[in-house]
Amino acid sequence: MTTAALPSLVTILPEIVLAGGALVLILVGAFQGLRSINLVNGAAFAILIVAALAALSQVSQTQMAFNGSFVVDDFARFMKVVTLLGAAATLALAIDEMSQERYKLFELAILVLLSSLGMLLMISANDLIALYIGLELSSLALYVLAAIDRNNAKASEAGLKYFVLGALSSGMLLYGASLVYGFTGTVNFAGIAAAVKGGAGSGLMFGLIFLMAGLAFKISAVPFHMWTPDVYEGAPTPVTAYFAATNKIAAMALTTRLLIQGFGPDVVEWRQIVVFISIASMALGSFAAIGQRNLKRLMAYSSIGHVGYALVGLSAGTQDGVNGVLVYMAIYMAMTVGTFACILAMRTKDGPVESIDDLAGLSKSQPAFAFVLMALMFSLAGVPPLAGFWAKWYVFSAAVDAGLVPLAVIGFLASVVGAYYYLRIVKVMYFDDGPARFLPLSGVLKAMLAISGVAVILFGLIPSPIVTAAAAAAKSLF
Repeated sequence: MTTAALPSLVTILPEIVLAGGALVLILVGAFQGLRSINLVNGAAFAILIVAALAALSQVSQTQMAFNGSFVVDDFARFMKVVTLLGAAATLALAIDEMSQERYKLFELAILVLLSSLGMLLMISANDLIALYIGLELSSLALYVLAAIDRNNAKASEAGLKYFVLGALSSGMLLYGASLVYGFTGTVNFAGIAAAVKGGAGSGLMFGLIFLMAGLAFKISAVPFHMWTPDVYEGAPTPVTAYFAATNKIAAMALTTRLLIQGFGPDVVEWRQIVVFISIASMALGSFAAIGQRNLKRLMAYSSIGHVGYALVGLSAGTQDGVNGVLVYMAIYMAMTVGTFACILAMRTKDGPVESIDDLAGLSKSQPAFAFVLMALMFSLAGVPPLAGFWAKWYVFSAAVDAGLVPLAVIGFLASVVGAYYYLRIVKVMYFDDGPARFLPLSGVLKAMLAISGVAVILFGLIPSPIVTAAAAAAKSLF
């Protein structure tokens, strides 16, 4: 090993932890089979925490590796920590769920590690090749995770749909990347920005459109959202939580870096694309969820809407806008993990249930559970003073400051419409009579509900840790 390679290894320490841990656990699982499930699951959870600590401990200055294709700055560190914490939380939910369900597979935890590795590469990608490698490494593991419950027809269908549509989106992304390279002569984001600033012509915008089409699929933004409801409903619930709480965050980080650092000089052009998919996502997420009775499908449409709100901040193209996106995604992760923990807690003696109507009477039978779910629904709806309100406040404020007042108004109106289906859940729990009596919650579910409940309630009182870190992260992109 040469001395010149050492800085790169230090820079990619979280990725080394995940890759090395996954390779070791694959061997453990291959030799010991099902006997290794508890060991592999526990070790995978520990590896995710160690990787998060490694990302958190990296020096606070921008570092490059592999000839500039990989960058670690405050933005990458912030999003990596949020992503890894979301992955660890959802893996804990998966481990708890596997102890009660018929699928017990050591491969699930390893796939989570490999997918998380791809997400970290996405967050630190500084050129189009690194972008694609990270995206595909993450996606290939996600396709398998969606169908990992092999005895469930819905899960198999979800995995197949996700794979087919994912392959289509990858093709569009690659075509866009080839156009960008053809018109700029470089794949590096800084080189692309220089070409954009020098006026590379309309052909470059065609490349950006195809790139955004591929990335819109990954963040499940309209009009490339069609896979989301079916995959969210068909995949095992912890896997769905993983899709919503981690994959979306990493894809949003990648989109933000590409637009700000790669196409930042031409913000007026790409803003039109982002504004369109933002408005379409907010509108569809608000109206399409109204008729949903299945909680997982409702959360799918909710996630589409929340992507639209986050894109409001990105549309501003400013440091405050990126700050709003980072704060929004961190809060969204906490709300999503808590909500899916509630869905996993909806378990009767006959098995898990997912219908909103099954929550009737919950406030009388399990008041603590009902209170946490109510707080999460209010936060998702953006009711002050909970965390969800402040998340929207940051992105809407950035849009107004950038002169995008109509977009902020549309976002506000979409929030009002979307509040209906969140408040309907609260109404069913507190005002409808029913036999809602779920089995006692496990320790893991209690911990996740407590952490997420405290996070959304206390953010309005103690916002500075997240807001300060997000501000420093946003500043590093400019």
